[in-house]
Amino acid sequence: MPGTLYLCATPIGNLGDMTPRVVETLRSADLIAAEDTRNSIKLLNHFDIHTPMTSYHEYNKVEKAGVLVERLLEGQNVALITDAGTPAVSDPGEVLVKMCLENGVPVTSLPGPAACITALTLSGLPTRRFCFEGFLPADKKERREILRELSEEPRTIILYEAPHHMVHTLEELYAALGDRDVTLCRELTKKFESVMPTTLKKALEYYQEQEPRGEYVLVIRGRSREEKRKEEIAGWQELTIEEHMGRYLAQGMDDMSAMKQVARDRGVGKRDIYRYLHQEKQKEDGNDGK
Repeated sequence: MPGTLYLCATPIGNLGDMTPRVVETLRSADLIAAEDTRNSIKLLNHFDIHTPMTSYHEYNKVEKAGVLVERLLEGQNVALITDAGTPAVSDPGEVLVKMCLENGVPVTSLPGPAACITALTLSGLPTRRFCFEGFLPADKKERREILRELSEEPRTIILYEAPHHMVHTLEELYAALGDRDVTLCRELTKKFESVMPTTLKKALEYYQEQEPRGEYVLVIRGRSREEKRKEEIAGWQELTIEEHMGRYLAQGMDDMSAMKQVARDRGVGKRDIYRYLHQEKQKEDGNDGK
């Protein structure tokens, strides 16, 4: 029988958030796989945990996952921890989980702290629908594409950012998304925790003057349906009604269907479009008669 991979959430700042179940699991496991053993040893010492550790991080995640799966298949239990929070969330743990499931190794999660959810609940922004982006990619081309996608995202957006990249990221977000509501959550659960509801423009102005400090979670309001609708209407208004009709007729719509869609796009009644086109046709017929 294979052992079990335990995904153990650890505190994101306050050691009081460590659950008794995680402590017991870390003590009873055969091995702890940690993102940074030098950092995790402090946590283990605090809770008097003496289980052997091995490193598992971004730079050895594929090769080491294979080694860990072999030990799990031999019947050993492995506990996975990250530096802070829940493993496999924006974390190399996802590779190990996938490999375990592919090899029939049981995986279970011991829930606990997660910076993204903690920030979302503190943000004051809509929580029913949200998307988690983690850190924006370093590759410029991929980063531009992600920002373009986020500019259309209707759900609340959650991002992570380090202090030394904060100003540049705010500049990019403001350019791509416009002046959205944002809540900046810093040093969550720690002594100097702060939650700042503001806008992207004001946040940028603030951090251009004040040096960012600590780790940040940015919670950003998504693009509202009303905002999208206004932009669409504004775009259609740049076309004449004839041009607007022409686009749908070119797609194979009949006159009546095209007329209905034009009216819907422009936020007016179908009769308004019909009346306008009828009047224009009368003008043309009158000109032809001369």
